Amino acid sequence: MIIILRSLFILTSIIFSSLYFISESINSALITGAAAGVVSLIFIIAIEYVSHTFSVRILLSAITGLILGLVIGHFIGIAYSAMDVKLLSQYSSILKPLSYHVFGFAVMMFFVINNEHIGFLNKLLPANVEDNGSQISYKILDTSVIIDGRISDICDTKFLEGILVIPNFVLNELQMIADSADSIKRNRGRRGLDILNKMQKDKSIMVKISDMDFKDIPEVDAKLVKLAKVMKAKVITNDFNLNKVAEFHGVPVLNINQLSNALKPIVLPGEEMRVSLIKEGKDPDQAIGYLDDGTMVVVENGRKMLNNDVDVVVTSVLQTTAGRMIFTRLK
Repeated sequence: MIIILRSLFILTSIIFSSLYFISESINSALITGAAAGVVSLIFIIAIEYVSHTFSVRILLSAITGLILGLVIGHFIGIAYSAMDVKLLSQYSSILKPLSYHVFGFAVMMFFVINNEHIGFLNKLLPANVEDNGSQISYKILDTSVIIDGRISDICDTKFLEGILVIPNFVLNELQMIADSADSIKRNRGRRGLDILNKMQKDKSIMVKISDMDFKDIPEVDAKLVKLAKVMKAKVITNDFNLNKVAEFHGVPVLNINQLSNALKPIVLPGEEMRVSLIKEGKDPDQAIGYLDDGTMVVVENGRKMLNNDVDVVVTSVLQTTAGRMIFTRLK
């Protein structure tokens, strides 16, 4: 539809321009038509750039603020005229347009900066309401969670509801990783793109690509937080730092690592388990093993049993930001 509209606009611009000058000569009509086609193409590029750069909400905030600022400037100008002050009447021709200029710009900037807190905009342009009035649940994916890959498996379980939003600036970052000279980064980026393609082809998963961008914000994490605030969405990540920044800004976060830790089976002191010791621990005589779900098991006095499967007894469990650690001793 966008391509059709572009073509119609260029075609009608050429026809109208040619018909206007066809009475003079055919050459004038052809030259004018060609010029109109070029100008209309440049106009379309400019309009589409503005459309992709600015959200409707910010544009409406700017227009509303400008109108209100001009109204305030108009009344200030009337007040200048009503005042019987010689100095004001002497410079009224300058003060009136100056009041339009200053108040128009000031109120417009105020509305643009505080667009998230303006009540009537929230009612006029709700960020997450469907046409039938029901609430849409948006969840924005960051780069780390796409590369991680577990989000696809979670979606297959139907535990996540709503629409998964993938911003264009996240896709650009993912593409940069996929084009990296480092083979490890390149493989991670390509894996992330493959996972996105798989999710988009799955009809049971609702995926939306967002063109909304914030050119004044260079960092991708800051853009994610801003987008989540605008869309009233949640951020899905496994990045600990992004998690903390989003929580500071009041943005709800779904952390895949926290979910993984919560789903690990609870182990109580005194329970027995069998574990394979694969490397030395940090302290003397310690050995390290891992459970099937990746949980680290620290075995006291287990260094002498390295590269063997041993029976151990749980002594304590430590929950950290990185995950769960189980401390044990040889049975």
